[in-house]
Amino acid sequence: MTMTKKYKIIGKFISDMSSETKDVDTYIFVKDRITKYKLGIDISSKALKNKIIEVNTTIKFEDKEDVQKKSHFEIKFSTIVKIEEDIKEKNELEKILLCDVQEEISPEIEKSFLNLLHNSGYPGFEFEKKLNFQELYKQRTN
Repeated sequence: MTMTKKYKIIGKFISDMSSETKDVDTYIFVKDRITKYKLGIDISSKALKNKIIEVNTTIKFEDKEDVQKKSHFEIKFSTIVKIEEDIKEKNELEKILLCDVQEEISPEIEKSFLNLLHNSGYPGFEFEKKLNFQELYKQRTN
């Protein structure tokens, strides 16, 4: 039995992107510390019209510790999603937006984010593990 998709992505784009490293000293300091940086993900959505929803996935990568020298990396990825007419349940909609759509766009977000880091002077950086939206969604619903 295959599940039919209850939504369709009709557009996606990077709506905001930023990389801040204020000077050479900071860059040299961060280069040694970047593995300690933490990834934060925030997902928000806004209903447009005719079952069309704008989903914004913001990923921040920053040093959570209290240090003077730090860089900040952030990307906001917008996805325009058309939801099937028969979706009425709030939790079904939530799972689509927070989980299914995210899983579909995550390879692109990850690639864009790594490009941002690499182009910001951290060429060897890779994520230890893939973003797991199923897991994040489970944590949120428990």
